[in-house]
Amino acid sequence: MQQRHIFKKFISYTNAQIGIGTLIIFIAMVLVAAVAASVLITTSGVLQQEAQATGKEATKEVSSNLMVQKVEGFRAKNSNTDMANTVDMLKITLGLSAASEPVDLSAVVISITDGFQTNNLVYAGNRNSLAPRSDFDGRMSGFSTDTATNLLTLLTGNSTIGNTELNVTYTNAKYYFTVDNIRDEDDSFSQSSPVLTTGDFVIIYVSTASDTSVSTGYTTLYAMNVSSSLQSSGLNLVPRSSINLALTPEAGASTSADFILPTTYGSKEAVQLYP
Repeated sequence: MQQRHIFKKFISYTNAQIGIGTLIIFIAMVLVAAVAASVLITTSGVLQQEAQATGKEATKEVSSNLMVQKVEGFRAKNSNTDMANTVDMLKITLGLSAASEPVDLSAVVISITDGFQTNNLVYAGNRNSLAPRSDFDGRMSGFSTDTATNLLTLLTGNSTIGNTELNVTYTNAKYYFTVDNIRDEDDSFSQSSPVLTTGDFVIIYVSTASDTSVSTGYTTLYAMNVSSSLQSSGLNLVPRSSINLALTPEAGASTSADFILPTTYGSKEAVQLYP
């Protein structure tokens, strides 16, 4: 009988192994791409937020929010026929431009110069600016919630700030200004917290009492009895003087009002100075 030989052949298939390796590499690439995309998206979001915040801050810094609507000057007097030859107080009407951020008037600095003397004024209710030490109250002495009281104190008083060991005395007319509101729809304004918002109008009072008016002893200024107590601001607002007025808020650009005083005040107690 013829013998039959059976041969078995084993075939090795490697295609499947190559396919699995490729799949693993592909998945790894997808994961790496996903992680990279996530990082890029997160980074771009953070950068966008920072850019927006920086843009808002930059706009706030360069924008001029305060708007000087009007400046009136008032002369000290004994009677309607006996008046000072200088403007002894300024009444500044102030508002905000459209869509402006609120402005805290207690942080505003007012600079006024007549070409010879410059006074840098802070709000009478500001606790910090003029305090010789951080734990002292730098407000104008006698500061009150009553507008008329504060104005009279501004025109006639002095402020001693500190204690028996360390103190400093300021002439109010040279270092402070006071405010009053005309329109305050949102109740954001008070003497202790004079915040100005869009649509509000306030009056800022600045003493410009001259040495001559003080030495003459005028009895009345802006319907206030200042008899024998008017304090000099060091300024001398005589006719034809060139005046520069600058208001600098805590944030934002300064607002200026430059004007030249009339050639004569005539018999007027109140003089329109700006615009």
